[in-house]
Amino acid sequence: MPNPFQNALQQLKRVAKILNLEEKTLQALSQPDRILQASLPIKMDDGSTKIFPAYRVQYNNSRGPYKGGIRFHPQTDLNEVKALAFWMMIKTAVADLPFGGSKGGVTVNPKKLSPTELERLSRAWIRAFQNFIGPKKDVPAPDVYTTPQIMAWMMDEYSQLVGYNEPAVITGKPVEVGGSVGRDTATAQGGFFVLEELLKTLKLDAKKQKVIIQGFGNAGMTMAKILSKNKFIIVGIADSQGGIYSPTGLKITELEKHKKKIGTVLNFPKAKNVKANKFLELPGDILIPAALENQITGKNASRIKAKIILELANGPTAAEADDKLFKKKVIIVPDVLANSGGVIVSYFEWVQNLTNSYWSEAEVKNKLKKQIAEAFLTIWKISHQYDIDLRMAAFVLAVKRIEAAIFKLGFKT
Repeated sequence: MPNPFQNALQQLKRVAKILNLEEKTLQALSQPDRILQASLPIKMDDGSTKIFPAYRVQYNNSRGPYKGGIRFHPQTDLNEVKALAFWMMIKTAVADLPFGGSKGGVTVNPKKLSPTELERLSRAWIRAFQNFIGPKKDVPAPDVYTTPQIMAWMMDEYSQLVGYNEPAVITGKPVEVGGSVGRDTATAQGGFFVLEELLKTLKLDAKKQKVIIQGFGNAGMTMAKILSKNKFIIVGIADSQGGIYSPTGLKITELEKHKKKIGTVLNFPKAKNVKANKFLELPGDILIPAALENQITGKNASRIKAKIILELANGPTAAEADDKLFKKKVIIVPDVLANSGGVIVSYFEWVQNLTNSYWSEAEVKNKLKKQIAEAFLTIWKISHQYDIDLRMAAFVLAVKRIEAAIFKLGFKT
């Protein structure tokens, strides 16, 4: 299986052929502007010191400051962070935001850290990369296993280092310290708005759609709640330990209580446990990967039964799976569109911080719906214009916008 960055570059090469992209533009987009690495020595509660590898990758700021999350995960490595930074560059351009792309990470299992250890690690990350981030340089945000509380610690650390309060340095903060209302649900809410537009375009009845969701963290759980409220039938849910399936539908409020009680969705009453490697192949109309990358591959693509895949996770579908699914006429709503609600509302938060003017939840939701629906409709038209899938259409839109910015600024020599 190719590493995530190889996957990203394969996608770029396919777009280059479609657009007949100039070689110098292709080269400019084939590598990040900057790769930053650090080793973070953290004093543990037992008095010992552990060292954690940390990363920040910045990818093309032709359209504006770099923008992207920070993930704390035991499998995080440089190739993953490079790929995620690349996809953020694409995602911000798809949503037509004045940002480039970036991503950060720490190779750590945060579940094994105490709150004080987690705070020390969060503040250490900021100290390591403080000279390369800032409201007009690079604006981090939450990602896998990072939270609004972690963003608050990071913002506070940066503010102490520069000597003044700077909420615009980071997004995804708690509302009490400059965060935006609606940010905590934005990824799922944006995905739902895109799904609404797609079903409307296809003239499908939402109430008849059976949904399978891989992932029951913030994005997956929030999406499950939104879909349940809107009368979708959720037949499958998976977390990191495995999945469950009920052809008649799962009661999400009860499942959430069950998960909080025992720490997993497994063994939920009136549902069948499903092994993780079989979960994506369950019968259903809509599959929503909301976990990690490279879940749908060339090996299991042919066994996918859903006719619509909405990617709330980053990079869940490998390049070789795209072709197989396109031939099967499976519609994949790509991550760079489907989960862009998070970065769109992060942009709203950044604007509110810079202007010291804050919006209501209704304003945030309406602005999000308008921006993401316009992006979907544009991508849908491009897909039919070039006879390509929605992922390639999204990349075509993004690369055109980035290329235009690069040429207007001039190639740096």
